[in-house]
Amino acid sequence: MERWKGMNPEAYLAAGEFIDSNDPDVRAFAEKVTAGTSGDVAKALKLYYAVRDEILYDPYFVGEARSYFRASDCLRAKRGFCIPKAALLAATARSVGIPARVGYADVRNHLSTKKLTELMGGDLYTWHSFAELYLDGRWVKATPAFNLSLCQRFGVNPLEFDGQHDSLFHEYDQGGRRHMEYVHQRGVYADVPYEEIIANFKSTYPRWMALASTREHGDFATEA
Repeated sequence: MERWKGMNPEAYLAAGEFIDSNDPDVRAFAEKVTAGTSGDVAKALKLYYAVRDEILYDPYFVGEARSYFRASDCLRAKRGFCIPKAALLAATARSVGIPARVGYADVRNHLSTKKLTELMGGDLYTWHSFAELYLDGRWVKATPAFNLSLCQRFGVNPLEFDGQHDSLFHEYDQGGRRHMEYVHQRGVYADVPYEEIIANFKSTYPRWMALASTREHGDFATEA
């Protein structure tokens, strides 16, 4: 317990419905990524970059089904939006013994695409998600949402993570334009609060939530 300095890690190490760290594919992915790596920080860095870049950010891969919010389903699809990608980072961390949880905030995204902005009804995105990993005695935020290739298309600096400092979206892009504003913090959770999130999404973003049934999928990277 000295490793966690008195913190009871049980709630942040156990598998959840959405942070399903006991899923065989999640465990295999985490073990492969961290093979030959020792120490929690070094493992966390490997996991962060694997989830960030190997799992594509896709805001059109979404729907009301619980599978769109679950870590293992995101891994198998190799794509997802911010909520399942953060859940996947938390799940892989837990599977290698690093306490992890997920956090949420409402953000204003100034560099969305025209199509996505119209679909969402504006540039305010509620329940934007990040992960928090317990490293060297404290919680550190990590946001693995945007993969490197997508950042390059948008002209946005990719988010780096060193395991010591919080990694949250930059306020400005490479050209000095507004990129992301955090406008309201919603707190941290041991597992994805699906019921609360889906109720908000259905009332706030009905067209976005209907994508799975309408099949009006887009290619976000091409739109960038």
